[in-house]
Amino acid sequence: MKDLHIRAGRPDELGAVEALLSEASAWLASRGIDQWQYPPHRDRITAALERGVCFLAFKDGKPIATVQLDDFADPEFWTPDDEPDTALYVHRMAVRRETAGIGVGVMLLDWASERAATQGKQWLRLDAWKDNQSLHRFYRGAGFTLVRITDLPHRRSGALFQRPTGYDSEGNVPS
Repeated sequence: MKDLHIRAGRPDELGAVEALLSEASAWLASRGIDQWQYPPHRDRITAALERGVCFLAFKDGKPIATVQLDDFADPEFWTPDDEPDTALYVHRMAVRRETAGIGVGVMLLDWASERAATQGKQWLRLDAWKDNQSLHRFYRGAGFTLVRITDLPHRRSGALFQRPTGYDSEGNVPS
């Protein structure tokens, strides 16, 4: 899919981001996965939109995916030994179900990796739900390596993944 346009979301597009996240939440629930079973964090999304770190992907002028990409390394997960400043971090990535399975998520991750590389970052990182094994397989298939699982009793997330920047999901340098 070459006709994907990715850009920073605007504050007036909060509803589009919330709709993508809510749809993902409903789909996860329909599969018996308790991930994201709460209303989207409107305050966090608004702040990300205002900072220009919440992105929307468009196909044919319609928003089909969202991702937040920034330098926030959750200190409960990423320690000083991980050198958190060497990475950009993926948060709240969701793809509209009608476009799932055609590579949009991988394209977003490849885009994020290239963006991180242009900012001089060594790693693209994320934390995923600890018990969502299909999500873990997706990230591994997108070139990520599991760093570790941080098991905190008050957090369901904690599967920490990373991949080197500047490469696509197949380990190639984009042309």
